[in-house]
Amino acid sequence: MTDEMLELARENQRKAGVTNVEFLKGEMEDMPLPDGSVDVIISNCVVNLSPDKDKVLSEANRVLKPGGRVAIADIVVRDGSSSLLKPLRRSLELWAGCLAGALEEGEYRSKLESAGFSEIEIELVREYTAADAEGVGLGELLRKAGKAGAERLGFASVIVRARKPGAAGRAFEEPVQVVAGEGPSCC
Repeated sequence: MTDEMLELARENQRKAGVTNVEFLKGEMEDMPLPDGSVDVIISNCVVNLSPDKDKVLSEANRVLKPGGRVAIADIVVRDGSSSLLKPLRRSLELWAGCLAGALEEGEYRSKLESAGFSEIEIELVREYTAADAEGVGLGELLRKAGKAGAERLGFASVIVRARKPGAAGRAFEEPVQVVAGEGPSCC
């Protein structure tokens, strides 16, 4: 988060008259929060940007209260499509666009379990097609990977939900809902 983004968030907070919110600047691999201090973490397509996803998920678990929850909108690789990842991981543009850092769905689940989460759900929101890739200029990369004309690329926007085990904290009892935008640009 940049200083400008924090200023805008605080300005919007003042305009809305919201007094029970605090914005902190930090890194998702090293959150500036005490252990067990957070009820709910929401994230919109940034976990894929970290080269150390294990540290991100472990930090999320550390700062959550027992019974606390995470809801992460992200992109995953489905159906064993990891062969497409090698050329993607070399592309900084695709890294910034959430694709190159995407984990396989099962690997995401394993990393959450290793970090100590339970009640893990991965809900499909949208599966991307070759037409989506062509629309953002990735047609050449797909042709090189032998995916031209594929109905499904093996990438999907998902909502990942999980809970830190323990006594129910003050986490919301209703499911957290995240609305994903249309188009292939991100989650």
